[in-house]
Amino acid sequence: MPGALDGIRVIDFGQYVAGPLAGMLLADQGADVIRVDPPGGPRLKTPANSTWNRGKRSIVLDLKDSADLETARSLIAGADVLLENFRPGVMQRLGLGSDEMRKANPQLVYCSIPGFATDDPRVNLRAFEGVVGAAAATYVPRGEGPDPTQPIYTAIPIASSYAAFQSVVSVTMALNARERDGLGQHIEVPLFDAMFPSIGGRGMKVHDPSKDPPSARGLWSGHYECKDGRWVRFGGSGNQNFREFCEVAGIASWGEEGLTDFDRLLQDPALAAEADRRSRELFKTRTAQEWEDLVAEAGSECTMCRTATEWFEHPHARESHMVLEVEDPTYGKMLQPGIAARLSASPGSVGSPAPALDQHRREILAELQTPRSPRRPRAPEAFLRSALQGVKVLDLCIILAGPTLGRTMAEFGADVIKIDNPARGRTVARHNDINRGKRSILLDLKSEEGRDVFWRLLEDADVVAQNYRAGKLEKLGLDYESVRARKPDIVYASLNAFGHLGPWAMRPGHEQFAQAATGMDRRFGGDGAPTTQPNAVNDYGTGFMGAYAVALALLHRQRTGEGQHVDAALAYTAMTLQSAYNNLYDGKTWDETRGQDAVGDSPLHRAYRASDGWFFLGADEADLVRLESIDGLSGIASLSREAMAHSLEERFQGQTVAAWVDRLVAADIGAHRVVSDVEELMQDPWVIDHELSLVRPHDEIGLVTTCGPAPRLSRTPVNSGYAAPKPGKHAPEILEEAGLGDRLDGLLEKEVILMDGVGPG
Repeated sequence: MPGALDGIRVIDFGQYVAGPLAGMLLADQGADVIRVDPPGGPRLKTPANSTWNRGKRSIVLDLKDSADLETARSLIAGADVLLENFRPGVMQRLGLGSDEMRKANPQLVYCSIPGFATDDPRVNLRAFEGVVGAAAATYVPRGEGPDPTQPIYTAIPIASSYAAFQSVVSVTMALNARERDGLGQHIEVPLFDAMFPSIGGRGMKVHDPSKDPPSARGLWSGHYECKDGRWVRFGGSGNQNFREFCEVAGIASWGEEGLTDFDRLLQDPALAAEADRRSRELFKTRTAQEWEDLVAEAGSECTMCRTATEWFEHPHARESHMVLEVEDPTYGKMLQPGIAARLSASPGSVGSPAPALDQHRREILAELQTPRSPRRPRAPEAFLRSALQGVKVLDLCIILAGPTLGRTMAEFGADVIKIDNPARGRTVARHNDINRGKRSILLDLKSEEGRDVFWRLLEDADVVAQNYRAGKLEKLGLDYESVRARKPDIVYASLNAFGHLGPWAMRPGHEQFAQAATGMDRRFGGDGAPTTQPNAVNDYGTGFMGAYAVALALLHRQRTGEGQHVDAALAYTAMTLQSAYNNLYDGKTWDETRGQDAVGDSPLHRAYRASDGWFFLGADEADLVRLESIDGLSGIASLSREAMAHSLEERFQGQTVAAWVDRLVAADIGAHRVVSDVEELMQDPWVIDHELSLVRPHDEIGLVTTCGPAPRLSRTPVNSGYAAPKPGKHAPEILEEAGLGDRLDGLLEKEVILMDGVGPG
């Protein structure tokens, strides 16, 4: 079966991580991606290119050569999508800028992925991954040791990955709009801006502390060392089937002492400390594998903290196709991350291994002799204000990943109705973070009358999204097959922890468990205790991959009239986030930066201490001559890596952060102060002005700060939407639109619907 992007041609000028990864995500869904490299090949020499360039065709063009530049123009003239991630202005100076190329090809979706936005004061700053991470408060302070302010570097390229995720979502949304009116547009997704959705809840602030619900973290939840010295990540009292866990673990009697009583532990620090002590002793009575198996038997959440190598060999990783075997021409048999967005009717696939440099030159040039016919919309519509104008989404999701899918749909213009369970608790968890731009109804789907309302809402819906534990919605008759029976063209999205195939498909899990299973927290923790990334990168990232799958399915439906079931999973996303390292082949060396002592991955790409704080240096070997020319840095080029790092450490401590950053940037070297305080970042005037930080009044609780959307679309712009509403606020208008307005009072009386009593978490 063809992929959803079958027939879509992409010209991929991307370098380093973000552009090539975006091209891979499009190629995995059937796009014909033509990879354009400069003479000498990709600027980043890494085995990961075999993953990022799979499924593509290759041509080498020297864009400083007039003949090759004309070839590039011809390729773009016949393309549907262009990807580039140079600094703003580079493509314009080559005569390949968005305005010029879209004038020649009005249907072109032109996607730019720079480090900093065109109107960012740092527009010309060389945006190495670490430089962007430092600017976006990615590297949190250690908080202990000789220098508690030392930032902790993560090897995972979060900024590049998130820019790629949001770029392919934006591209596919733009293709949906083009299918309706025939016009392309320009997209910009800067790496810095793209970091804000990954910050998510870390950046949220309820300005009135009395209205901020207490945190539940740290109680019977975290990393635990086991009898064999291995570690597990355990879910705790706030998660699935905790009472069943207590039974199988033989600690049911602890409940009589209050040691498993969530509310009592919140109120009694001494009791909480005793519970923590006993829980750590408990986990040392069995091996990590025994605990993982035992907790799975109880239906609760526990995952052994594995290395990436161990996960590649795990039966679930293989059977769920989270790991794919590719016969790479350079590395031979190679295991790579699988496809992150899955579709049932138009499934993606890895069409071919990464090509040799310039492998397809002859056939690509031959194709230019017969220009491609532009795709015409079946019935051009009036001007679209948003890419998903007229699309209706029923969002049944909870926690972060699923609601992020719904929030993304709303940002692109869909009418998203958020359906929450009125009996789930005192608050709708994470509501302020992930439910902005949606309409809210508290509807009991366990009741027959509640399901009747759902079926009425489904009549004119286009998308249903859910991320409940496997089997929950089947019991209510709200699974995909049941919904499709009533609405055959529905796009039904399912998100979960470990995917919908393989032995772990039924297992519950959250962000931390995907990190533990796939090697992410062993990488971040290093030789010490496994450590979770500060941002919920799998949750939010899976929301974007779910949104990508839905956008692909909507595009497929526009062309065929066919709906389908799509899915994404936290562990799929974890593999994609780690794609810079997560490949396995004969001779593989796992040499990426690890651990809580890390400040970077080379002397030229790391954080340094100045006299008054920390800054991040971003450079490569080609920059050594310019570095040597900077006052105070002469002689470093002749030093070994270790000696260079030591010398730079000593020299940089002699002056302030501002002095060094100014001097380095003036020499066209990447450098940025390490922003360690997320609240400082969220209060930055430029960030607020560009709605990456949203400070707005919410119903009942006053001012709340949340993160805003990153993509910029020239013709169908995203909209951050109104603040997350009071849960249940829109029940009257939603019922009225469905022709059920006269039933509101009766449904309220029976508590099938609530409008009060549930707060925004």
